[in-house]
Amino acid sequence: MPRASDDPLAGLPRNFQRPCLLLLIGEKPSHGYDLLERLRELGFKQADPGMLYRSLRAMEQEGLVESDWEISDLGPRRRTYVLSEEGRDWLHAWAGSLRETERVLQRFVARYAAFAAENSRRG
Repeated sequence: MPRASDDPLAGLPRNFQRPCLLLLIGEKPSHGYDLLERLRELGFKQADPGMLYRSLRAMEQEGLVESDWEISDLGPRRRTYVLSEEGRDWLHAWAGSLRETERVLQRFVARYAAFAAENSRRG
């Protein structure tokens, strides 16, 4: 019998972490560790630091984010990421796509609820 995945994020769109990172960086310029913590607040309980830094490097190469080294009084320098104009445009496009996905999913969940209610009355 099929069962739901143990990973609650398994049903999210592929590469969903990217628009999440762009949103978090758009909210405030951030360094990697800060982004890792804030991703957890969005539900990424098992956020992988290696994947995070690979994503940030790729997004910088694509022109979606820019970075600079920040000097810290409390420790070593850290790379801080800011959202570029292209990244802002990409974030808006992702948000529009996710809104449409949300509408489709809401219709599915409503129909599933009706289906499940009907089946529970029958059996």
